[in-house]
Amino acid sequence: MRYRTLDPQLIIETAERLEGRVGERFPEAGLRGVAAELVSLSRDLAKAAKDLEAPIWWLRGAIIAAFMAGVAVFLFVGTILPLDRISGADDAVQSMQGIEATINTVILAVLGFLALVRTEERIKRKKVFRQLHGLRSLIHVIDMHQLTKDPATLSADFKPTSQSPRRITNAADLARYLDYCSEMLSITGKIAALFAQSVNDDVVIDGVNDIENLSSNLSRKIWQKITLIEERR
Repeated sequence: MRYRTLDPQLIIETAERLEGRVGERFPEAGLRGVAAELVSLSRDLAKAAKDLEAPIWWLRGAIIAAFMAGVAVFLFVGTILPLDRISGADDAVQSMQGIEATINTVILAVLGFLALVRTEERIKRKKVFRQLHGLRSLIHVIDMHQLTKDPATLSADFKPTSQSPRRITNAADLARYLDYCSEMLSITGKIAALFAQSVNDDVVIDGVNDIENLSSNLSRKIWQKITLIEERR
């Protein structure tokens, strides 16, 4: 089963190694801080995903208590207070109405029980999306750091303006910087996948897929830049 599931610890170690690589090659760049934040977030979200695997015991206890209370009330009405004490035993109309009311009560009880059972799914789903919101924000921060890394600046005809941001003028360094951004985006997708692994819910899986698609699309844009750099070299 080792290669059938994602190992959170290995994802964290990958993020830590990436932070070290970024720090060695670009010690003064803001990307180093982003890499450190990715490590911190990967630890927090890995723990959050692990916690979601466990059942919500207090909620399950409340559901069982509510079910037992409903059964007790139903038995009380059906045995201690039989229909012939409420209405005449020969009153067929009243008896039929009582049976119909009992059936309706059972149906409503079953629907209420199913709603309580799905409450655990809704609680976990809400926790997952709260965590994915922070991950999505980090993805956009990574994208902002690669935004100004334009291969066109390597051209001899490029003329910066007074408002131009600080550029990386070495082609190899620029390609490596963009590659680091792409690796960060890939790690964010793997972190998101931990929640789909922990919570078997279609809505959660769709949310995780959205995160993975976002990181993949941005990574594809980065690799277009890397391809241009390689062509210029």
